[in-house]
Amino acid sequence: MSNSASVLVTGSTGYIGGLLVPELLRNGYRVRVLARDPVRLQPRGWLQQVEVVQGDVLNPASLAGALSGINVAYYLVHSMLDGKGFERRDLNAAEGFGRAAASAGVARIIYLGGLGDPNANLSSHLRSRQDTGKALSLGGVPVTEFRAAVVVGAGSASFEMIRYLTERVPVMICPSWVYTRVQPIAIEDVLANLSSAPAIASSAGRIIEIGGADVLTYGDLMLGYARARGLHRRLLPVPVLTPRLSSHWVGLVTPLPASIARPLVDGLRSEVVVRDAAALALFPQIRPLGYPAALQKALAPLDTGEFQTTGHQALSESWVPEAKALRADVQGFFSERRQQVIDAPPERVFTEFARLGGRNGWLYANWLWLLRAWLDRLLGGPGARGRSDPEATHLGDVIDMWRVDRMEPGRHMRLRAEMSVPGTAWLAFDAQPLPKDKTLLVQTNLFAPRGLWGALSWILLIPIHSVIFGGLLRALAQRAESAAQSPDGKTGLSDSKLMAQGKAG
Repeated sequence: MSNSASVLVTGSTGYIGGLLVPELLRNGYRVRVLARDPVRLQPRGWLQQVEVVQGDVLNPASLAGALSGINVAYYLVHSMLDGKGFERRDLNAAEGFGRAAASAGVARIIYLGGLGDPNANLSSHLRSRQDTGKALSLGGVPVTEFRAAVVVGAGSASFEMIRYLTERVPVMICPSWVYTRVQPIAIEDVLANLSSAPAIASSAGRIIEIGGADVLTYGDLMLGYARARGLHRRLLPVPVLTPRLSSHWVGLVTPLPASIARPLVDGLRSEVVVRDAAALALFPQIRPLGYPAALQKALAPLDTGEFQTTGHQALSESWVPEAKALRADVQGFFSERRQQVIDAPPERVFTEFARLGGRNGWLYANWLWLLRAWLDRLLGGPGARGRSDPEATHLGDVIDMWRVDRMEPGRHMRLRAEMSVPGTAWLAFDAQPLPKDKTLLVQTNLFAPRGLWGALSWILLIPIHSVIFGGLLRALAQRAESAAQSPDGKTGLSDSKLMAQGKAG
């Protein structure tokens, strides 16, 4: 099939779909995406390159327009997040989608399901994933059904469960599923298979099992993760821990909702390994990564401070009250986001946050910043190193216990912590232009904790963060507005007065 063909991607607000779209665009396809709530697509960098159609796979009447003129349709929808009864919902949605695709003249449906021997006693979750593939084919359109096990990538639900269990539980009491064999696959290899399929005519109408280079156990996955992060972990298997009890435990120590944790844990009792190596013959250009290499790629964002923002997060962030924190625990990061509308242009706001630190101080509760720097020096850290220029800030500059690792003059600055912390921390400021020469100032604290102590340290500091960073945001707003109203561009306020006003605010 020509790379100029039109493709439809369902599930584009989800993990796999959101990452697949840019792959298809790079391959030259014309991409249309189907979304129940298009607002959730706002954080996607590819949004302006695709056609967006509002619709719901559970409402067949909404699919005709979405499928019109489409050559290949990707079905990446899963209703597990909606809770109990997802199996029936998935079957109904798949049957309706398959028939609508046939009516629209779609040449192929491509679907990602779950590995597992269909003749074995599969969990209801894995059985549902395979039944969904069958339901898609009832309309008569050839289906390419990929089946995969644990997808190793930041944001994958199965990988996030492994991440949080390993990070936060030094000694883990586990049921016998820790010995179940599994063949994990890197997200990069999943995307390569999915995006390559339209051009391989012989992949139509087939079930294609895909996996990485290693067959391991779930215990191996967790211990391998621990080694990669420099953590010491012990697994203590016991025979009495049922899937229901295990899912409660997962829900306690991970941010995964129970609607996802329970079916995932139940599926851990089923062996999920590739039994048919046809994928290697169909896609010889794809050489699957082993688990250590896949893990290295999945953990890279913890060092760079980048993670995939979901549509749900974006929708939540649009409703953040001014100076109140929106907190998230996602993909190995804790984050706090505060925002405030400022009656000053972005360049003025940028000038104020770009001159923080050193002799200029931190505008609010400066004594706490000095105390933290003193404690850091006691712990062997750099302490308060000041700044080389009180007014100008450049990429790579030192600012007290931080270093500027991102800079967009007039708009954005991000600081990476060089203080002693059990993880990696960033503090970012973004001045977003608004009408009438106003600015939305967004302040983000990001922390990638290492192990249980890293997570606990963040949680214990939440009350202090609320005081310090909420006050800092208000003080920056006051200073920027004062400077914008002054003929000479100066604040007309002393730092002590700004701190007092920030405290009062």
